[in-house]
Amino acid sequence: MTVLYDAECPLCTHLRDWLVKQRQLVPLDLVPAGHSRARELFPGLDHAATLSDITVIADGGQVYRGPAAWIACMWALRDHRATAHRMATPAGMRIAKRVVLTAAKYRTARWEEQAWGGAPYRRQDGWTYDREDGWHYEGPRDEPAACDSDCRPAD
Repeated sequence: MTVLYDAECPLCTHLRDWLVKQRQLVPLDLVPAGHSRARELFPGLDHAATLSDITVIADGGQVYRGPAAWIACMWALRDHRATAHRMATPAGMRIAKRVVLTAAKYRTARWEEQAWGGAPYRRQDGWTYDREDGWHYEGPRDEPAACDSDCRPAD
């Protein structure tokens, strides 16, 4: 199974690290959401949506998001498969939804702390982070340069 996670989110990367350390019954391929590899693997997927919610893609092409994605991740882990079965029940799903909503609130609060003007700084939008100087804007990565060395001022 492929797990798409937000590599810019401290909570998401912490959980990715936790998943990697677990004994897996089903191998998990953890790929940053929005990354070129994710786009290459799943060209028909809404990659903008994968940045806001954990997304799991199973070998058969099934796509799980939010609570269902977390249950799929737990199901893949040796020591947590029984928990995944309990969470897949109607009562368990209510708990899983609460956990995911709590995580979403935490993520939103973290982004608001790091954001300017109400929007998060993201590398794919042209922002870079320096530990000493903070965030710097370099422009969108996918746009070509405005001009080359032969630029002339507008007439």
